[in-house]
Amino acid sequence: MSYRLIMQLTLVFALFLSGCTLFHSDYETPVLHVTTFKALPTQGIAPRFEIGLHVINPNRYPLELEGLHYIIEIEGHRILEGVANQLPVIAAYGEGDVTLEGSANIINSLRLLTDLSQQQRDRFKYEINVKLDAGSLRPRLRVEKEGEISLISLTR
Repeated sequence: MSYRLIMQLTLVFALFLSGCTLFHSDYETPVLHVTTFKALPTQGIAPRFEIGLHVINPNRYPLELEGLHYIIEIEGHRILEGVANQLPVIAAYGEGDVTLEGSANIINSLRLLTDLSQQQRDRFKYEINVKLDAGSLRPRLRVEKEGEISLISLTR
């Protein structure tokens, strides 16, 4: 390989890397809010839930989500885990809603029910971890939220 070709390839590679750095340097993580978390009619043995997410894109570029992976824990028990790939494009400096549906993990749900039967209360801690895939040129975004949920709100 000639010295000139090596220099050209090195220059192209350096420009590519600096372009990627500039592309990601001002990128902010989208904001995620849990808007709904409710039980759905079951279609078998496993309870089903609907989870509503509100996504805020604080960037000057549209957020074109290719996929999403989520995990929901209640009182430390992993109850729901799933993926979605039919997602809306969130406009630059825009907002949008995503609705997820999932079936509960039966074993972990039984463990949760056992724990809950020992404690009489209406409100429970939840944690949702979401990994957003905005395409190969952007890093995967991880968003974690914690909060409390009422058993009454699950049945409405």
